[in-house]
Amino acid sequence: LPPLVSEHTNLSRLIDEMSGRELELRDIQRKEEQASLLESGGATTVPAKEAVAKAEPTIVQVALELVFCCVSLQTSYVVWGMMQEMIMSTEFKPTPHAPTGHFPSATFCVFSNRFLAIIVSAICVYWTHGSLSTGAPLLSFSPCALSNTLSSWGQYKALEFVGFSLQTIFKSSKLIPVMAMGYLLKGTEYKWIEIGEALGISLGIFIFSCSKSNFVGSSLSNEMIGFCLLLLYVICDSFTSQWQSRIYRDYGKIDQFQMMFGVNVSALTITILALILSGELSVVVEFLSYNPNALYYNIVTAICSTTGQFAIFYTIKRFGPDVFTIIMTTRQMISIVVSNYMFNHKMSTQSYIGAFVVFSVIASSIYRKVKEKQAKQSSATAAAVK
Repeated sequence: LPPLVSEHTNLSRLIDEMSGRELELRDIQRKEEQASLLESGGATTVPAKEAVAKAEPTIVQVALELVFCCVSLQTSYVVWGMMQEMIMSTEFKPTPHAPTGHFPSATFCVFSNRFLAIIVSAICVYWTHGSLSTGAPLLSFSPCALSNTLSSWGQYKALEFVGFSLQTIFKSSKLIPVMAMGYLLKGTEYKWIEIGEALGISLGIFIFSCSKSNFVGSSLSNEMIGFCLLLLYVICDSFTSQWQSRIYRDYGKIDQFQMMFGVNVSALTITILALILSGELSVVVEFLSYNPNALYYNIVTAICSTTGQFAIFYTIKRFGPDVFTIIMTTRQMISIVVSNYMFNHKMSTQSYIGAFVVFSVIASSIYRKVKEKQAKQSSATAAAVK
């Protein structure tokens, strides 16, 4: 997935950090503006009527914005997942170096996503800051760029061995490695209820993955390779988000576009080197010359990946992490339904039970976090009145 918000990595915790970062940057900007106005003898307050007008959009406007966010996120990521599966599972025209007709390089899929993302993020950084400064040394982005590249590669490669439904459900298991990385890298402590939720999700994934219908082929070696690739994906993805949080903490005023640009510069360098050193570049060029549809699929995937990133930023900024989490959880369900319909996958009763356990725990976690946030807001309001 895209490098800044690797999909659903302990969604609530990661997005809470992002939301807090957004508020922190806004507060810094507001203080700088006030200091500048004081120096010039200007006023530091906004007229009351103007402030109220800005703070209170109409119900219709809010509803339209929410619909826009839902449609943008669902479209971007449902199509993104569908195109991923099409790239890795379609039997294209065989070529001399790819006689099976399967797309020969998961690394190239990662490269195509990063290539478009680096162009878009560079434009955003230049538009916002007037230069291509990342706000931190490029070398500091390298660890999370490498882990992000490995996680994306593992996600694509896994589809050669496991079904899309298992891959989608397995993403929810990132909760445990995220907690482990958070503790190791930042000393973050977790509540027992959070640990219990992580174990509950893991149980559901175990039930789901025990069904043979979720694997490509029935050999034990295929199952083991598929599981190892999924583990590579979730572990590296968990490291990525925690390292990015560390960059935000260590280097201060960095926004999401600078993070995207910094990570993508390093990731693009890594994928280019991997394509050249592995000899896959010439194989891919030959394959695309025989199968131009494969290039089209990669382009659509890259576009959806990029538009999805901006939909994530806007949704979190406008509606907060809880609404975003609910939208993306339903997206997982829709993706599984679409995949089963488009590619004629069959899910066993055991798979449905496992999926039910996973999504039930996620829904319970969302509800708990919403109630906790409401309680905090009520306490803050009561304290302000006193």
